[in-house]
Amino acid sequence: MRDPRIQKLAQNLVCYSIDVQPGDNVLIDIIGSERELAKSLIEEVAKRGGRPFIETSDRSVLRTMLLHATKEQLELWAALDLERMKNMQGYIAVRSGENANELSDVPEEKMRLYEQIYRNPVHMEQRVKKTKWVILRYPNPSMAQLANMSTEAFENFYFDVCNLDYANMDKAQDPLQALMKRTDRVRIVAPGTDLTFSIKGIGAKKCSGHRNIPDGEVFSAPVRDSVQGTITYNAPSVYSGVSFQNISFTFENGKIVNAESNDTKRLNEILDADEGARYIGEFAIGFNPYILHPMNDILFDEKIAGSLHFTPGQAYEETDNGNRSSVHWDLVLIQRPEYGGGEIYFDDVLIRKDGRFVIPELEALNPENLKGE
Repeated sequence: MRDPRIQKLAQNLVCYSIDVQPGDNVLIDIIGSERELAKSLIEEVAKRGGRPFIETSDRSVLRTMLLHATKEQLELWAALDLERMKNMQGYIAVRSGENANELSDVPEEKMRLYEQIYRNPVHMEQRVKKTKWVILRYPNPSMAQLANMSTEAFENFYFDVCNLDYANMDKAQDPLQALMKRTDRVRIVAPGTDLTFSIKGIGAKKCSGHRNIPDGEVFSAPVRDSVQGTITYNAPSVYSGVSFQNISFTFENGKIVNAESNDTKRLNEILDADEGARYIGEFAIGFNPYILHPMNDILFDEKIAGSLHFTPGQAYEETDNGNRSSVHWDLVLIQRPEYGGGEIYFDDVLIRKDGRFVIPELEALNPENLKGE
């Protein structure tokens, strides 16, 4: 018998996240072996009158492909998958690889070609901009291990997070979105961090289960040349299969002029991918009440309650500051007391302290209110 939590998740993804309509072509992209969720998604798309298409793959197979791929092969691969993506109205991606570091030994130049030739045109330009899409992780023992939890406990946590009442969260985000739209100056303070920038005229976008599951953030972007100061991230991050810790950036006139981490050389190689990689494409505030600690999985980590992320690279079209890059790397700073605390100021007004919103119009986003306690 199929776990009813899986069926509920599939219904939420199809009916709420991408709102499948009759006649929609929907690509269901599974990395891993999540057969029951795949079958549930196919059934739910069909129930709505959509046409489901399925692709399954494995990250270890992708690793072997990238190790041997030529530039010409990547170009043909991109052309074929771009044509398919152009025929899709919806896209659901389920990620469940056993090893988060599976791509760590793929040479940087190979990963750069993959990002520039394949991922950018197929996903960043076509899928992100022109389809209804949602991406989610799916629980497995590897994820439980990263979260320092038993497999059963992690599964229970996962379904709490992913089957949250995202419609309620969506309403609670309205005041923060409105405030960000009328804000000019932002200041972020935390251990090793004193950063200022402007978001004037950039806008703000709510994230409440329509693009990522789990979800829980509102994002904008800094005016490209306005970022000044230093930020030190306290959540680890995996990029192209490599784990980074203690990343610190110093900015002058929007540009990262100094970057350090546990692997400073590899970090700077990523930032040197193109001109835009040393500028910021996204500033976001996270508040999912069930996600409290990093687990080296950015779909979870960027939504941590009391966090923010400040992202080198490509800006999103909805909050476009003009920055263009093959890189989009969400890096997370947690400001709850057990992570050192911190403050966010909008136009010199304190809006969040130690991870809790402190002005009345934003209190609905504090954990006890989002959980409905």
